[in-house]
Amino acid sequence: QVQLVESGGGLVQAGGSLRLSCAASGGTFSINAVGWYRQAPGKQRELVADISGPGSTNYADSVKGRFTISRDNAKNTVYLQMNSLKPEDTAVYYCNAVLSMQRAGITGQYSYWGQGTQVTVSS
Repeated sequence: QVQLVESGGGLVQAGGSLRLSCAASGGTFSINAVGWYRQAPGKQRELVADISGPGSTNYADSVKGRFTISRDNAKNTVYLQMNSLKPEDTAVYYCNAVLSMQRAGITGQYSYWGQGTQVTVSS
């Protein structure tokens, strides 16, 4: 059973840093694109950053220059380094990964979500 597990969230003061991890496990697969999303109370889930299989990256305007997404393919893990955090970064952060794998005998690309990790930035 493939799982995505996020970790690294917590409470931090404004201006501080956190590093989130998203680890995939539980099967035979290769990881294609991975995205970090966040959802604040009362708001829609939004894309924060994503990274393609070859490693090209994309960031929301609100986090450019502060957040960095990276991947370690050997560890099946994607990271989100978050610096200069602001109170408006407070949200539950989710990772989504597109995996190439076989499921029920069918080879294809499948999307998985993690359970989310809370990030709270105090002013």
